Amino acid sequence: MPILLRNILAVIVGFVVGSFVNMGLILLSPHVIPPPAGVDVSNVESMKASIHLFEPKHFLFPFLAHALGAGVGALVAYLVAGSRRAVFAYVIGVLFLAGGIAASKMIPAPTWFIVLDLVGAYLPMAWLATRVGARLKPSAAQPNPA
Repeated sequence: MPILLRNILAVIVGFVVGSFVNMGLILLSPHVIPPPAGVDVSNVESMKASIHLFEPKHFLFPFLAHALGAGVGALVAYLVAGSRRAVFAYVIGVLFLAGGIAASKMIPAPTWFIVLDLVGAYLPMAWLATRVGARLKPSAAQPNPA
């Protein structure tokens, strides 16, 4: 497979897999840590009206979803890419960071969580994915021959 096609595929597959991980954890969240009584977490207006009822524990799964979604997506991109693997892992991290910035504007959350999420979830996990990817695929340091 040509390297260019493989690199495009790395971004697409990494983003899709990371998004599935993210959404899976978000959907699992209210079953593990129930939201405050009367809050509909699928409704932004309900969240805005009752964000003051949320405790730090309610932000655990959103943080994990963002971090693990970005990390798994970046790892997949790293492993699939045909060249410059770390670059494609960081592309996924930046895409998820952009989504996190957009979400922080639309979905209410305390400032401490937004800062923690934007600083600690996306790019650090892309970096970690490059370290894990290099261990899983040690020959990945050199580009694959065409």
